[in-house]
Amino acid sequence: MKNKNILFHLSFLMMIVLFLSCTKAQAEQKLPIGGKGMIKEIYLAGGCFWGVEGYFRQIPGVKETDTGYANGKSNSANYKGLHQSDHAETVKIVYDSSVVSLQELLAHYFRIIDPTSLNKQGNDAGRQYRTGIYYVDDSMIKEIQSFVKFMQKKYSRPIVVEVEKLKHFILAEDHHQDYLQKNPGGYCHIDLTLALKPLYDESKFKVPSKEELKKSLKPIQFSVTQEKATERPFTSEYDKFDAEGIYVDITTGKPLFSSLNKYDAGCGWPSFTKAITTQALQYLEDKSLGMNRTEVVSKTGGAHLGHVFDDGPADAGGLRYCINGAALRFIPYDKMEKEGYGDYLPYVKPTGNF
Repeated sequence: MKNKNILFHLSFLMMIVLFLSCTKAQAEQKLPIGGKGMIKEIYLAGGCFWGVEGYFRQIPGVKETDTGYANGKSNSANYKGLHQSDHAETVKIVYDSSVVSLQELLAHYFRIIDPTSLNKQGNDAGRQYRTGIYYVDDSMIKEIQSFVKFMQKKYSRPIVVEVEKLKHFILAEDHHQDYLQKNPGGYCHIDLTLALKPLYDESKFKVPSKEELKKSLKPIQFSVTQEKATERPFTSEYDKFDAEGIYVDITTGKPLFSSLNKYDAGCGWPSFTKAITTQALQYLEDKSLGMNRTEVVSKTGGAHLGHVFDDGPADAGGLRYCINGAALRFIPYDKMEKEGYGDYLPYVKPTGNF
């Protein structure tokens, strides 16, 4: 009996040590959400560049936008000469890929264009208003082509968005930069308020009452999501789990993480380098236990998930989302379409054969 008591106390002590090691990095300051050294760029042509820029500058993770002229006949261009130079009105987007993925940016892009309309968007017609995705990093080409193929299934007519490597980008005149910010009532063929609305249909992600959750959830799931409890380390079925698919909020079904961004941090809890989209999570300051940490909750319903730290893999942005497995439900990749998560397939397989 004495040996059993000693083992119990040692196990309890080890659990405390693991918990403190996972929270030590956050003991002194709140973590600003965003990775390190994961800056990338993509160039998007979607009709009048005033509206395209006005839309994308609102997306979390977008660091900088510039309007300009891309992929014409020469290395020089100006607004009045676009008919002759054959450049497309284009927006340069610099973004933090540890916050927002290329797939999410492209989903936003297809949201605000008619990809089946040739040389015309809104009321603007002409080659300068053609749609195009221009890349500078060759590693992006397969992801872009895969996403366009994925989107083609949503349209009966062929998609006519040109996908090319950027040949040149000439910065537009000063008065075209941040045009709608300078002229709020200016012409725009895009509804800019869409940038602040859910990218995907969230009507099915209902938030149950506490009473309903008590009946549907296991005790540990309720304690974690509703009472901010922490499950014991190394007890989650998802700790060492590496199947392809998505992890959704156990309370609402809202997608939270992709297996693409999951890794083994060795801390005893499922760990991820980023959220599946910028609309998945909410970040709260947590001063409990005498520390100042960043709590992670589901944006839909507010279920407690865990915390995010800045000691993650450097080559993935440096963040570590330390998440309670009890707050998650896994949807295998081959069942995502059937369960209503087809829109999220590219977030699991960016170069998938759709």
